[in-house]
Amino acid sequence: MRKAGQGGLVYSTEGGRMCPACRQALADCRCAAAPARPTDGVVRVGRETGGRGGKTVTVVRDAGGTDEALAALGKRLRNACGTGGTVKDGVIELQGDHRDKVVAALQAEGRTVKRVGG
Repeated sequence: MRKAGQGGLVYSTEGGRMCPACRQALADCRCAAAPARPTDGVVRVGRETGGRGGKTVTVVRDAGGTDEALAALGKRLRNACGTGGTVKDGVIELQGDHRDKVVAALQAEGRTVKRVGG
């Protein structure tokens, strides 16, 4: 059962992701319904291999900010590490094990960083 004001178009092949409030493309949204992701102020950097065919991926979680800010941070980290990667659902994924470079780059930006995992 759908509540009033929920649901509807979330993705369009023409415009990409859509704003749930005004139903415009996120790039054209002016209602500011795309809030920053909540965070506790600590960026967590880890390494994962599960579900990736044995490939190692450096994962940056809880960076906070809007989707555009995360995309820009992801680009800066990819350039700093000299590798490829993506931003999915508020998580930055970088190909390979680059935890030391990522931690150094984030600390240089003045962020509080914590290494998680092994």
